[in-house]
Amino acid sequence: MAHKITLTGKPVSALRLKKDFCTFDMEEKGSPAAPKGLPKSSTITYTIFINQKQLKKAGLTEENIQNQKIMVQGEPTLDVPMDDCPGEIGVTCFQVSVISEKQKEEVKAEKKLAKEPEKKEEVKAEEQPKAPEGTEDFVELEQIKVPEEFLKYQPNPYKTQLVIDHVKQSGMLDEPITINRETKVLTDGYRRYIVAEKLEIKTVPVMYEKITVES
Repeated sequence: MAHKITLTGKPVSALRLKKDFCTFDMEEKGSPAAPKGLPKSSTITYTIFINQKQLKKAGLTEENIQNQKIMVQGEPTLDVPMDDCPGEIGVTCFQVSVISEKQKEEVKAEKKLAKEPEKKEEVKAEEQPKAPEGTEDFVELEQIKVPEEFLKYQPNPYKTQLVIDHVKQSGMLDEPITINRETKVLTDGYRRYIVAEKLEIKTVPVMYEKITVES
C-alpha cells in the first residue's frame, strides 16, 4: 500500500540546499468545521524533499520559489533526520508544478459564473436556504469533473433517498461536495452529486480538498 499526498500554495520558507537534495516548507490548514464531536484539524507544516532536476523542470529557483503558487504531489515520509525536517511531516516529492496566472484567472472566472445565477434570482436573504456546515464556496454542477472510479460506484438507494428528502424539505444539500480547488475534480460526496444532478440543481455548495491521502 502507498500513501499519496497533494499540497498547494506558496512555500513558507526559503529553499534549503543540501548535499544531495533540497528542502522547503509548506503549510496546509484544515477544514473550518469538523464532524460533530470530533476535534478540528489544525495547521500542519510539511517539509518537502525535492531534487535539483525536479526544481529545474518546474522552473523553480532560490530567488523565485517563495513567490510562486505551486502544487506538490508526493508521499509522506518519516525516514529522514530531524535536522533536515523542521516541519511536522516530511514529504518526498514525486511531481511539482507551478500554478500559472492563467489557471488562477480561470478559477476566478468560474467562481464569478457560479455566483451570477444567485444575483439574477434576487431572492431575499431570509428566504435563501442555509448553506450546510463546512461550505466554502458555491460551484456550478456542470463544472465539477467526476473521476472514472466514482462513475463505476452505485450509492446505497436508501441513503440517497434520505439526501433527496432533505433537499426537498430544506432546498439545500445536507453536506457540501468536496472538490479539488484547481481542477474541480470531485474527491468526496458523489452521492450528493448524483442527487443534485437528479433534482437538476445547477449550483451546489462545495468545500475544497486540502490534503488528499490514499492508501
